[in-house]
Amino acid sequence: MSFRCAGCHTHFSLRGSYLQHLRKSSNVHCQREHKRLDNSMHCPIRRDAPRPSHHSTLTPDVTPDPQPFSGDYFGNDYGEEDFPDVNDDRPVHIDVHHDMNVAEQDDNAPETDNEDTEVDLSMGWEPPRNLERNVRSPTPEISEYTHYSVDVEGSAKNPWAPFNSQIDWEVAQWAKLRGPGSTAFTDLLMIEGVCGALGLSYKNSVELNKIIDTKIPSRRPRFVHHEACVAGETYDLFSRDILECVRALYGDPEHAQYLSFAPERHYADADKTQCLYHDLCTGEWWWATQDVLEQSKPGATIIPIIISSDKTQITLFRNKTAYPVYLTIGNLPKSIRRKPSRRGQILLAYLPTTRLTQITNKASRRRTLANLFHACMSRIVEPLKSAGVDSMVLMSGDVTGTMNRDCPVCTCPHNELGKHPSQHELHDLDAILDTLELLGSPLYTQACHDLRIKPLQHPFWEDLPYLNIFQSITPDILHQLYQGVMKHMIGWVTEIVGAAEIDARVRRLPPNHSMRIFQKGITTLSHVSGVEHKQMSRFLLGLVVDVRLPGNASPARLVRATRSLLDFLYLAQFPVHSNSSIDALETTLDEFHANKDNFNTEATERLHIDFAKDAYAATNHKDEFWQMTKWLKRKEKVLQHANFIMWRRNLIATNSNIIVACPAEHWQPPDLASLFHIKMTRHPSRKLVPFQEITSASSFRAIHFVPALARFIVQYNHPTLSFQQIEDRATNIHLPCDSVPVFHRIKFWNNEIHATETLDSNGEGCVVKAARFDTCLIQVRNVDMPPASIQDLRVAQVRVVFSLPQTVVKRYFNPQNPPPQHLAYVEWFSAFSPLPDTHSGLYKVRRLVRDGERQVSIVPVSLISRSAHLLPKWGGAVPAEWTSLEVLDTCATFFLNVFKDMYTYFNVG
Repeated sequence: MSFRCAGCHTHFSLRGSYLQHLRKSSNVHCQREHKRLDNSMHCPIRRDAPRPSHHSTLTPDVTPDPQPFSGDYFGNDYGEEDFPDVNDDRPVHIDVHHDMNVAEQDDNAPETDNEDTEVDLSMGWEPPRNLERNVRSPTPEISEYTHYSVDVEGSAKNPWAPFNSQIDWEVAQWAKLRGPGSTAFTDLLMIEGVCGALGLSYKNSVELNKIIDTKIPSRRPRFVHHEACVAGETYDLFSRDILECVRALYGDPEHAQYLSFAPERHYADADKTQCLYHDLCTGEWWWATQDVLEQSKPGATIIPIIISSDKTQITLFRNKTAYPVYLTIGNLPKSIRRKPSRRGQILLAYLPTTRLTQITNKASRRRTLANLFHACMSRIVEPLKSAGVDSMVLMSGDVTGTMNRDCPVCTCPHNELGKHPSQHELHDLDAILDTLELLGSPLYTQACHDLRIKPLQHPFWEDLPYLNIFQSITPDILHQLYQGVMKHMIGWVTEIVGAAEIDARVRRLPPNHSMRIFQKGITTLSHVSGVEHKQMSRFLLGLVVDVRLPGNASPARLVRATRSLLDFLYLAQFPVHSNSSIDALETTLDEFHANKDNFNTEATERLHIDFAKDAYAATNHKDEFWQMTKWLKRKEKVLQHANFIMWRRNLIATNSNIIVACPAEHWQPPDLASLFHIKMTRHPSRKLVPFQEITSASSFRAIHFVPALARFIVQYNHPTLSFQQIEDRATNIHLPCDSVPVFHRIKFWNNEIHATETLDSNGEGCVVKAARFDTCLIQVRNVDMPPASIQDLRVAQVRVVFSLPQTVVKRYFNPQNPPPQHLAYVEWFSAFSPLPDTHSGLYKVRRLVRDGERQVSIVPVSLISRSAHLLPKWGGAVPAEWTSLEVLDTCATFFLNVFKDMYTYFNVG
């Protein structure tokens, strides 16, 4: 299959090469073709007005007529047989009760005034020139906390109001955010003298809850309880007003400094040839949507609404589940959205989790469950239908209604998903919306079948403007890549190589602090988590590098396919993408499909802990969702009030107009090439370790420690001497000690990337676990500057990390040129070759041996760049006598594992 450029008529064999040609071509015809393809992918769909709503508008005192449901709910494992006749779907009613009222709208949400902005549309939309690109949002003159303080009784004189004192507030904060359950807290306060000694304004959990409920104002909407009546049974739906949630996020004073109001373009180079893509405002979708809006509403501000949901189990044994729905806005940077502590996500709803076991017919039950989801979601997103036309844009990532296992983005059926590149067109939203108009007609089911969609009744996205649901499905690293692609890749490799050989290799991989060793193998594991699949992906390539295949077939294609898929996995996780990295993704995908034989949301997972599992644990497990919503509301109030108190204290301390409680964190592009810094403990792990123990084969195994230390002393003081001269002078070094202080751990740390990497070098007997001596990368060339290439580095195994006693320092070193504080005894591996292995792309190394002895040195710890993991070159079937702890000594040749972590992959891979 080939690709022909409509601009210059050049033919390309690979889709990645074709797209790269369009991006870089200076031919105006090619550029026009690139723009056409780009617009077809990113141009939003804008209906002139919302379609007539098919759902009843319910009032508090009116019982609604039966309301049909539509949509996917419990998974996507339905087939066409589950939708034989749309006319027998069961009607479902939603009754709105007012047990919990929605809060009044917040009139303090910031607004932008761009009515007088003139925009030139002749060359495509650009941000108004008076917008400073380095300013995320305008700074308000008065903080939102000023309005908030008016609603807090007594806050003018008491910064801890409505609590009496600092300790009164901090105990309450601890109880709601960190403390035990309400019963245990009440028991604590009932101890005689506790409340009086602390001066608390509450004596139990009930009184504390009353203060929070009545005296702390809320800036987030309350939950409303709905009842969904299905087949004679009622189920609870708890939801918030979606527009109020948007206003709460948009108007949060802690978010004001981060909000983006217009699309942006960032570049990696001064010539502006490499665009950077990292937040929603830097993507093509926002630019294309803004271009459309500018034609009718110049200066309009887009608020992209991102909805995510994932059912989660909240108990271990009772099979209790929750189905939370989360909302955030794309105006916030992802660094804020992905951290629950920054409150950039808001719990929008708890959906019913019924399995409708009272419906005995399986197909009917599946249809009803499918319809239940979209009816609930339609209820939740109803306000967006008019708001999208007037002021808001929806960009959601939820159920599309495509057939089971079909592609949700294009018309590719499930039996052709393995073909690359796909020649299928994107789903035609207009055609699908026209088909949905046929609901109730005898032609409806067949028309849906022709478009490869399920014959659903009124999907929740049907009337939402600016939304193409088929282009809104966001990639998910956890579920799609680790739990999907890598799961199938591991199964595919296991089927080809054999479970016994795969498990034998897994059990014999050398340990490393960042690598998990599966002592029983991986092929018999059940219920494998995403974290475990992530660990497996780190050593997967090492399991196939020189495997023997049936019939003595060459493993080259298997190795290349595995490598290319791992490249795709790691490239996809870059925090910032450029044109080059996107081209690389296309290339790795092309390479995988060229070499394969016959053989596929992590942020949401963290939210489950805060909004579902912790909330459930705080209940008495009876009518839990009523209690969960109250618990969550109180927690939100306490977190919000904590920011307010911090703002008040800063205001009093500085006596100036402070807008927010926390200082702004200015965004910087994440630097994956950032160097790690050495961080050692202040005191050694063992104050004095005898040389006899250090050189013992049963302990540290630093056999040549004493002569190596003598050579280091000579070389450090006389760096210009030749190797032979150093050897000769070293014989005259007589150490005035027989022991040294020893450290068991080197920590690699970097403030900018908030990550640590640890290299362990443990001596026998000093820890409970067996002694382990990790391998590392040491800089051996151009040591005064960061390593420029892998040839500047060398693999070594650390045997012992130590400091020199003062007796040695005083005897052999000049006070004006003291030795490094921390030194390491290492055993060297060979230098890297100029090019890696052809098939695996990994660099090969072996032990450096001379005259039967391993080559060793003592080097400053400061030259250690990072830890390293080595993959054995198995040489066929794994020898039975090899073990994980001894494989570094028994195997002769290794590959440097570049998939150990993201930073190793970026810098070494």
